[in-house]
Amino acid sequence: MPDDRVASPGHAMAMLEDILARRHSCRAFRPESMDEAVIRRILTAAQRTPSWCNAQPWRVITTSGAATEALRVGLMEHVRSGERRPDIAFPEAYRGEYQDRRRECGFQLHDAVGVARGDRGASARQAAENFRLFGAPHAALVTTEAALGTYGAVDCGAYITAFMLTAQALGVACVAQAALAAYSPFLRTHFGIPESRKVVCGIAFRFEDASHPANAFRTSRAPTEEVVEWRS
Repeated sequence: MPDDRVASPGHAMAMLEDILARRHSCRAFRPESMDEAVIRRILTAAQRTPSWCNAQPWRVITTSGAATEALRVGLMEHVRSGERRPDIAFPEAYRGEYQDRRRECGFQLHDAVGVARGDRGASARQAAENFRLFGAPHAALVTTEAALGTYGAVDCGAYITAFMLTAQALGVACVAQAALAAYSPFLRTHFGIPESRKVVCGIAFRFEDASHPANAFRTSRAPTEEVVEWRS
């Protein structure tokens, strides 16, 4: 007999498509904390992420309450004078369509929050919101085993996607933050992370502040025909 608890393939696909369509990078959060059981549910589901040889290289530090506030304050103080030194090299350059997409996202954000083109001061203040965690009461920091190299980081990228989609399914907003990884030495000292692990990125999460203009836009996606080459 069919198991009524299992969604039909069509229904399951529709739910997944809806989650993917609704997910976006949240850049302003409501301040109230969430139940630890919900965070544990997100983490438990994300643990099913596939990985190379099932190595599961990710390790995750999550923060709530005073721990989030300590991270927020520490980061904001550190970035004023601290050197940017990511464990994983940032992109050498954005060119062509990659630069176009990057600019589109940046212009959309600045237009939404009222940052005029060329206003470097306002642009810097908006960028600093990264280190305020956009006001989120919770954060997750994802690290990988250094010895696993590029593919350990790739596996962590898959984990981050699973985390964010699971969160979206539960009505929890997220934003993945490579900006935090720019200050990996600070994070390593702050959390006592061993040298054998590399910081991949942070994730700020909780309920979206839907009234904030930073959450009023959505980025576009390239059409499938632009990124897929069919061979038959």
